[in-house]
Amino acid sequence: MTESAGAQPLGRPGPNASPTLEQVARAAGVSRATASRAINGLPYVSEKAREQVAHAVEVLGYRANQVARSLATRRTGSIALVMSEPGNFVLSDPFFARVLRGIYSGLSGSQLQLVLLMTNEQDEDGFARYLCGGHVDGALVVSLHGEDPLPSLLVEAGLPVVLGGRPLVRVDAPYVDVDNFNGACLAARHLIDTGRTRVATIAGPADMAVGMDRLSGWRRGMAGTGFPTDAVAHGDFTVEGGAAAMRRLLESHPDLDAVFAASDLMAVGALQTLQAAGRRIPEDVAVVGFDNLDIAATASPPLTTVRQPIEEFGRTMTWRLLAQLSGEAGLPPSILLQTELVRRESA
Repeated sequence: MTESAGAQPLGRPGPNASPTLEQVARAAGVSRATASRAINGLPYVSEKAREQVAHAVEVLGYRANQVARSLATRRTGSIALVMSEPGNFVLSDPFFARVLRGIYSGLSGSQLQLVLLMTNEQDEDGFARYLCGGHVDGALVVSLHGEDPLPSLLVEAGLPVVLGGRPLVRVDAPYVDVDNFNGACLAARHLIDTGRTRVATIAGPADMAVGMDRLSGWRRGMAGTGFPTDAVAHGDFTVEGGAAAMRRLLESHPDLDAVFAASDLMAVGALQTLQAAGRRIPEDVAVVGFDNLDIAATASPPLTTVRQPIEEFGRTMTWRLLAQLSGEAGLPPSILLQTELVRRESA
């Protein structure tokens, strides 16, 4: 007599045989496709089928106990760090390296693995499908540009998300940010306090909240001084971008005597351009950056800058996501980390 429907009697394969997906599916009484979806944590699997597959996996020893535990908890044991920038940019920027260091510190003791994802313009849809397909338990999303739909897509798919930086569009996801506005305001006021009257700025990208907030903070710091605020050029947070922006500023505003660059890398580029033009720093032009990267202390001359707690930024994002995953109540919808001015020889 044979069973024509439902789960089949369970029994482990012989001592030299490894259980197959087909055996798991047959034992669970589901199709091979359904078993595969359940094992990989994908949607569109009934609760009953998921439980039957989990039981079959455990009894048959299919890929040992880790899969069974994942099925029982619906957890993958990993989170994604999504850098919304091209890989070559991320891997060459010391800011992202320190963010990553903070995230790894925040994951210490959690037994979670980190999956690093960087923008691939050729397969943006696949990027979202991967994140929404049950492969990770949550995501940290950093360096958003413009009206990027990714955070909303992830939230709608039910994936826990924490954003690094204030989003430019309304999205029901918590974020961790640095006080970019007041940090830039501190930089502008420091330059005014040192007697500068023609203060320029190299602002960040206009499609990023960090770029907008540091530009607005610089304008706030200049407010009430009576000095002009028309000397503005945008850069891309790279040394090359800062150098190019500084050249444009010297051409359009040759009388400038100070510049606030919205990142240390752009400030280093500005130093290079100013020195090539024969401007002494800080005697002719004072320069202030933002970040307090290692390069600020070793620049020539050492760079006055606004310190942001980069590693703490990464740790705090990680804490916020892990707290959400553990079901902790009363979590803040946003967290703002403080900045401070670090005085060195450039201003």
